[in-house]
Amino acid sequence: MRRGESNVAEHSEHILIVEDDERIASMLRRGLIFEGYDADMAHTGTDGLEKARLRMPDLVILDWMLPEMDGVEVCRRLRAVGGVPILMLTAKEAISDRVTGLDAGADDYMVKPFAFEELLARVRALLRRHPPGPDGPEVMTFADLSLDTGTRQARRGERVIDLTAKEYDLLHMFLRHPRQVLTRDQIFDDVWGYDFGGESNIIEVYVRYLRTKLEAADEPRLLHTVRGVGYALREPS
Repeated sequence: MRRGESNVAEHSEHILIVEDDERIASMLRRGLIFEGYDADMAHTGTDGLEKARLRMPDLVILDWMLPEMDGVEVCRRLRAVGGVPILMLTAKEAISDRVTGLDAGADDYMVKPFAFEELLARVRALLRRHPPGPDGPEVMTFADLSLDTGTRQARRGERVIDLTAKEYDLLHMFLRHPRQVLTRDQIFDDVWGYDFGGESNIIEVYVRYLRTKLEAADEPRLLHTVRGVGYALREPS
């Protein structure tokens, strides 16, 4: 790109920044607009929820420590009404804090101070995994399993299954590729991006979580291990 040119037309995704530090929020908004995104700001948790209610964004960058309502509660409320991807941005770096944020429904977690280039990479990765749908939410089905992409809620028959953010992402990937064997590398790339190394057992852990929920009422197994290769969503044998 030549100096003076703008790439504003390259993107149309709407990003909501919920951050009480006005300097950081303004810096993020300017940078995202320069990269071509449609960016808006809110400086309190309640204002962020109101702006999201009036116009649901394609992605939320959410601070943890917010006045009026903290980011964890904002995250839970956003997750209860839709599947918008959430990148939590915070000074809290303990593993327990990361777990709290992810369990509340965050899709990714960055610790301050941060490099804007890395934040952009994570934004791009989240938008790739959760592309804005022109036709709105859908209900994906396989055998007696269904997944509502609007509420992010699954069902086995009539039994409701509540999912964490990563459990949803993992199940959504399998439902997009029914009966196909998905390798560990494919799953890492689609669900976790570059956040975990290939030697991590995070996939095995989340497959176990997902199976426990999908089979809680002794339903037959749908998520099968293909030894030495990966996993596949298949009809019960």
